[in-house]
Amino acid sequence: MYIRVVINQLIIFKMKDNFKRVIVDFKKLTPEILALLVEKYPYGYDDDHIISFNINNELIEAVEVVTDDTKYLVKVSSKLQVTMQNYDEDDYEDFEIDDPKAVQDPEIIEDED
Repeated sequence: MYIRVVINQLIIFKMKDNFKRVIVDFKKLTPEILALLVEKYPYGYDDDHIISFNINNELIEAVEVVTDDTKYLVKVSSKLQVTMQNYDEDDYEDFEIDDPKAVQDPEIIEDED
């Protein structure tokens, strides 16, 4: 049994274990969640770490990080991978830890084949 609430791009769930579950898209990623991801997956994530599930007939693939009261399911993407690889804590010192505007889109160079 769960309760589902949609707020902008965040989908929040309350489950029986009393953890709040939040699905986070890259554009809503905060420095706090990014730091948790880099701490949990210091060498990046692979297929074994990805959780797949279906919401409203949309397949979601995400990696999980947990705080004391919340499980964050962060949608995987090439932007997320590049941002995690280039993570430097000092890049975010002028921002609040919960400011999604702090995490900027990385420049991704496409291979020309």
